Amino acid sequence: MIGQYAAFFSHSPPKSVPKVPILSAEKIRQLCLECGADDVGFVEINRPELDDQRDDILKMFPWTKTLISLTGRLNRENLRSPARSIASLELHKVGEGLTDASHKLAAYLERMGVRAVSPAAGFPMEMDRWLGKMYIVSHKPVAVAAGLGHMGLHRNVIHPVFGSHILLNTLLIEAELDGYGTPLDYNPCFGCKLCAAACPTGAIGPDGFYNPINCLTHTYRELVGGFANWVENIADSKNSRDYRTRISDAETVSMWQSLANGSCYKSVYCMAVCPAGDDVIPQYLEDKKKFIEDVAKPLQQKEETVYVLPGSDAESHVLRSFPHKKIKRVGNGVRPPSIKSFLGSIPRAFQRHKSEGLNATYHFTFTGEESESATVIISNKTVTVKKGHEGAADVRITADSRAWLKVLHKDSAMLKEIVFGKIRVKGPVKLFKAFGACFV
Repeated sequence: MIGQYAAFFSHSPPKSVPKVPILSAEKIRQLCLECGADDVGFVEINRPELDDQRDDILKMFPWTKTLISLTGRLNRENLRSPARSIASLELHKVGEGLTDASHKLAAYLERMGVRAVSPAAGFPMEMDRWLGKMYIVSHKPVAVAAGLGHMGLHRNVIHPVFGSHILLNTLLIEAELDGYGTPLDYNPCFGCKLCAAACPTGAIGPDGFYNPINCLTHTYRELVGGFANWVENIADSKNSRDYRTRISDAETVSMWQSLANGSCYKSVYCMAVCPAGDDVIPQYLEDKKKFIEDVAKPLQQKEETVYVLPGSDAESHVLRSFPHKKIKRVGNGVRPPSIKSFLGSIPRAFQRHKSEGLNATYHFTFTGEESESATVIISNKTVTVKKGHEGAADVRITADSRAWLKVLHKDSAMLKEIVFGKIRVKGPVKLFKAFGACFV
């Protein structure tokens, strides 16, 4: 083996690595379009908009100088279809196209001597980081910084032309470009709030509030945490008959379909009904009533199962706004693996309507394997988490970290851990119970 290497180098002496030139943004743009992207934008790695991503990107790819944001256009009528298979297949097809485009572009640049890497488009894939940052690059803020749109009320990027009917991907390259994009000077979202009206779980509030845990529980029922919950139902079932009392035959075969042919998203209604974007808005402006009848109403009126956490705001929303839809109470497989993860998940899991009338400050002190202190303030249907103890506490909770996580994971009962002294509560019991009711 040593002889082979010696022979190779005797005939082909190592060459110095050439300095990567500054590339033409216009030529790279044309190349992206030829590879299959529908639009493209460029962001330099030191852009302030990437401050919360830069360290993670450079830790994995320290040579990164430019991020190329790629847009794939979705066919609107497929996405709007009440048949979830049609909408899901459209998402898969365009996602595959974006992955193919970024792969071709990376290959071309590599042959030019430019390092390039293409992270996963669409759904994150770093599942070993479950409940943490499961992605290498957050595509949405990169697209916004590149001038490809702005975030709408539904927390999706709205492209100035294609509207919400897009998917995104990002390519990291080691070269600088001779030109970069800048954010749009306006937001295509004009506040029609149709996304809020169509959302089956009420995760999108017309006032701008967003509840990610309720969206996750329903939309991604057959992915990530929902899949974990399905597996646990199998494990907990005594026999096939018991399993069928938990999971219907339709749900079982739907899970098989997701595993065999690509995941089925239970709802992307927020994207489907959005009328923003130059290519989309004429249909809305021409006849708003007809647009709602043709696009929004079929999704609102669809008879379907909505998956909700027991006692959640989502459950109340379905009962109130969509009484013709079937409610199914489920778990979502979300179990914070650490106290740090628990504290970070509080804003995402908060059920604001369950907190109505509650104004209290909670001091948490965790001991044992994890030593943490935090302040949680619930007031005016909002929640704030601060590191350390701040202000006067209405309730003080001191807990062994492992015992607290066992309660969260439903491996133990709160009362049991209090009786054994693993969790101690000082302050009005009703306020402590009220805290728990805000997180289901």
